[in-house]
Amino acid sequence: MKVKFWDKKPETKEPKKRKSFAREWGDAIVFAVIAASLIRWATFEAYTIPTPSMEKSLLVGDFLFVSKLHYGPRTPITPLQVPLTHQTIWGTNIPSYSDAIQLKSYRLPGFSEVSRGDVVVFNYPPEDEHPADLRTNYIKRAIGIAGDTIAIRDMQVYINGKAVENPEQIQYKYFLSTDNILNEKFFLDRDITDVTRWQGGYIIDTSEEKAKQLATLDFVKETMLLKDIPGKGDPEVFPHVPSKYEWNKDNFGPLYIPKEGATVAINENTLPLYERVILKYEHNENAEVRDGKLYIDGKEVNQYTFKQDYYFMMGDNRHNSLDSRYWGFVPADHVVGKAVMIWMSTDPNGSFLSKVRWSRIFNIID
Repeated sequence: MKVKFWDKKPETKEPKKRKSFAREWGDAIVFAVIAASLIRWATFEAYTIPTPSMEKSLLVGDFLFVSKLHYGPRTPITPLQVPLTHQTIWGTNIPSYSDAIQLKSYRLPGFSEVSRGDVVVFNYPPEDEHPADLRTNYIKRAIGIAGDTIAIRDMQVYINGKAVENPEQIQYKYFLSTDNILNEKFFLDRDITDVTRWQGGYIIDTSEEKAKQLATLDFVKETMLLKDIPGKGDPEVFPHVPSKYEWNKDNFGPLYIPKEGATVAINENTLPLYERVILKYEHNENAEVRDGKLYIDGKEVNQYTFKQDYYFMMGDNRHNSLDSRYWGFVPADHVVGKAVMIWMSTDPNGSFLSKVRWSRIFNIID
């Protein structure tokens, strides 16, 4: 005789509800946004070149990959931001962020540091209307790094007293003197894209080699390099005190580039050089300048020790680049990443069949 003390009830599982079509797509979009945001923040980000300041090394219409891995990604200062945006929501002028919360930024370890000659993307330092990590992105070449002393004499850059090798495709402004009317095709055929009609000719951005070639044409009288003369200070050039510093874009410095931990004397000669650094970039809450003197926490300061590294950036198109010669140093916490590769390039002056610059695709940037 079999005795059953209990019967095990068969397990009944409720069928798992299938996600709706909208829910599945919603989850997929959320995952994609999170993944893309992490990749963009920590590894690589795509940028485009909008201005000719780096020509002919980088061209208007080049699309770049910028590595965050080289120098290390930065933790965000402004966390309240619409994902995958910068300053505004796509296609509008609506701000994409709130500055109600501002955090201290930290840089995660990278596998290199900014070196002389690197092509660097950074946040434009003088742009006070946005938080530091959301300022407009600029791209230039790091000419001088922290601890260097930079000088420019007759357009040649010197670092620590030694002439540096110029970028291979460096450009300057020339005046092309001619009585002929030259059409757009004449210049585009010679890869000259920045042209201004001027009395008796044209002002162009080009290399020394091309300027010499143009000068051999029968209808060209001469090509004259347009450079600033020594001793003539330009009020638009940093530190914007031409009466004290007779500097211009072609004759500049010498200027010490601040290094973390380095100490400089603060006096009437040095304060104009480092005033903005100390007041704006060093995160000193109670720093001010009164009557030509620096005060921190109400006390006059006669020397200052820098809290971070700084860099001096210049464009390869030397006479058509808004760079450190005009607004000073780039703080380390404004550095975004290193430009490493051109993944696509389109010619804004090209026709349908020649719009893509095929020869530039996947070029490594150096």
